[in-house]
Amino acid sequence: MKELSLNILDIAENSVKAGASLTEIRVTEKDGLLTLRIIDDGCGMTEEVLRRVTDPFYTTRTTRKVGMGLPLLKMEAEMTGGEMTVTSRYVGDFPEGHGTEVTATFYEDHIDFIPLGDVVSSITTLIQGHPDTDFLFDHESDAFHVTLDTRELRGILEDVPLNSYEVIMWIDSYLREQYEEDPLS
Repeated sequence: MKELSLNILDIAENSVKAGASLTEIRVTEKDGLLTLRIIDDGCGMTEEVLRRVTDPFYTTRTTRKVGMGLPLLKMEAEMTGGEMTVTSRYVGDFPEGHGTEVTATFYEDHIDFIPLGDVVSSITTLIQGHPDTDFLFDHESDAFHVTLDTRELRGILEDVPLNSYEVIMWIDSYLREQYEEDPLS
């Protein structure tokens, strides 16, 4: 993919399909290392699926014969000298505390590093497309800290849907303002 924000969108969509009520998207940039963590409380994966999840010729989808999301993310991380790990607890084995965590690390100074891209558009797209799912977005670096928790928005907005035009435009603006704030002021 041309930017990591598209990987975020793809993996978070998988979380929603896995029945997650909360998907955490955490991005940390420190000492030249970008770490991306996507954590959900969905149904998780069986040991068999977990073993095969980075094989591009394996997918649980019935509409196509390949699954490129995680294999691409793994390749993109490894191209920079980083790595990707996937851990999962399947609901059949863990009735409580099930879900999946994908962690990928990237060395930002590597020539093959793919930029994060328009992560704000990816987050607003997720919220607009899945207004009944909660998302926690947290992006931290030495220069800024951007965060949004839809659970907090729900508490404030009460009966206003998160995917209403006004709310989506506010979310977009709110996130972009956090990125633009001067950290030294």
